[in-house]
Amino acid sequence: MQRLLYDLYAKKMMMVCLRYAPTTFEAEDIVQEGFVKVFSNIQNFKRDCPLEFWVRKIIVNTALKHLRQKSLLTVSHETEEVENISSGDYNLNDYSMDELLGMIQSLAPRYRMVFNLYAIEGYNHKEIGEMLDISEGTSKSQYSRARAILQNMLLRQDKPNQEHVISR
Repeated sequence: MQRLLYDLYAKKMMMVCLRYAPTTFEAEDIVQEGFVKVFSNIQNFKRDCPLEFWVRKIIVNTALKHLRQKSLLTVSHETEEVENISSGDYNLNDYSMDELLGMIQSLAPRYRMVFNLYAIEGYNHKEIGEMLDISEGTSKSQYSRARAILQNMLLRQDKPNQEHVISR
């Protein structure tokens, strides 16, 4: 049963971990540690949500714990200038998953965590603040900064005739 569960979700969870971890090696460690927790707590699954959602939540929490232990969730004070970019929707179809993943992975750890939790996982800023032990306002400002940095990265990619704006 464990092998079936692992085979069903391991690749998806690896993609989740690659967004959080600074290296593939660390992402693999997080996946393994996360599945140990899944298997140890499967009896606690209440079936009030899809199993994949429950597994994903455990994997994300494992990734955050891993990064906290490695002191990778320190507040970032980058001084990079960020251009003002208008609001709108991004057309990301011209970018490969590897390109987009690389851009997300290049963010400072705290920006990467807030961006992933808000834009991809769907947590609100209050929940993110509680998860990362930061204020709701700090979560909002770090998300805004991460968005601006990612927008600048997309502009630098030089994809012709595209307007690049990340929204959520």
